[in-house]
Amino acid sequence: MFAQDTAIVQDALVAPAASIAQDARQGMVPMGWEGKLRFHAKSAYSPAALARAAVSSAYLLGIDSPPEWGQDAQGYGQRLGSTLAHSGVRNLIGFSLDSALHQDPRYYRSTDRGVWRRAIHAFRGTILTHKDSGGETLSTWRLGSAYGAAFISNEWRPDRGNTLAQGFSKGSTQLGIDLLANVGREFWPDVKGKLLRRKP
Repeated sequence: MFAQDTAIVQDALVAPAASIAQDARQGMVPMGWEGKLRFHAKSAYSPAALARAAVSSAYLLGIDSPPEWGQDAQGYGQRLGSTLAHSGVRNLIGFSLDSALHQDPRYYRSTDRGVWRRAIHAFRGTILTHKDSGGETLSTWRLGSAYGAAFISNEWRPDRGNTLAQGFSKGSTQLGIDLLANVGREFWPDVKGKLLRRKP
């Protein structure tokens, strides 16, 4: 069993050429800068993004983070404003990088079968990204925007949290959230389809 799992990991990480080619055939059309601008605007301020920001800010209020902002209505407003500003900065950096470097910010679901392979594909889709010209490269737009926004947003947070370690921690946490989001993009359509089929 271990040998089989190891082979699956090696196939997905080391020799993914056939899967990549198949992904490219499933409707990957190069995205111009206008499309990338719409993508990042939606990521930052769509109704779903605003709802996530509201929930996230309520969570931060509940755990009193950062405590300097208090746990009243004003404290919630500060956290919501900070969350929305962080999202805007992150997507602005992401748009600048993927446009300049000709990278595609979209996630493409795997055409493979099996939870292992598809989970690894979601991980790859977090670290790597498609190029506008085809093929894959390091996801500079994602890494740069995650850490860049983390350090920039620290500038308006209390001094206690404005440290190098906190910047790296926030950037890494954002990449973890991106990974979970890609896992959701990979598997949720299947789960939703099964749930809908079960309805009478």
